[in-house]
Amino acid sequence: MFSQACIQEPVDTFCETGSFCIKIYTFAGPATGFHMSSTTLPDEKQLLILLKQGDDHAFEEIYHLHSNRLYNNLLRLVKSEDMAMDLLQDLYVKLWNNRSAIDVDKSIGSYLFSIAKNLAIDFFRKAARETSLQNHLIAVGTELHNHVDEVFFHKETAAILDKAIQALPPQQQKIFNLCKMEGKSYEEAASILGISSATVGNQLVKAVKSVKTAMLSSKDALVIILSILLTRGIN
Repeated sequence: MFSQACIQEPVDTFCETGSFCIKIYTFAGPATGFHMSSTTLPDEKQLLILLKQGDDHAFEEIYHLHSNRLYNNLLRLVKSEDMAMDLLQDLYVKLWNNRSAIDVDKSIGSYLFSIAKNLAIDFFRKAARETSLQNHLIAVGTELHNHVDEVFFHKETAAILDKAIQALPPQQQKIFNLCKMEGKSYEEAASILGISSATVGNQLVKAVKSVKTAMLSSKDALVIILSILLTRGIN
């Protein structure tokens, strides 16, 4: 959980001491948001101008306005409060470090979404390489893994999907194409291939798992999947 923290220029991590403090308010949960005193807020453009100038109060206001929604969306993806909080902290550190590059005429929500998407991409690319993390995501039914199917027929991921299918064993390739790409039932696929429906089902489970893993290893596919999920409730 976040508590009052200090940021020291140049900012690398939240730290105990520094040239000035930024108050990070305790997270009260997805439903209730962040506790912060109510004040009259400047408009968004003015907040961004102040942020670019290094104003820590502007940073606090932006944190208060957007953190709850960003946290909830990250939590839906990684299914771990600690992981979601780590990503959220990384997001705001990046916001502070890169404040001089902010375009004050563009939406801060879109900018934060872009950072969140890139952080989530990095997280899932790491998950694709680390068995323990990947197993955690699969075990808790993470939405990202469950929604890989949504990009099977996306033109931007067609080449990635084809490569993933080609990497499957011959029988799994046939079963995946028949059941997933052509929409045939287990019984229809079994009749075509001369095998049992149970074999079709077992092999399809293995094939889908392999294809999903391959898709999650592709940055292009990740961008599309994450865009589908992260934009729900952010814009």
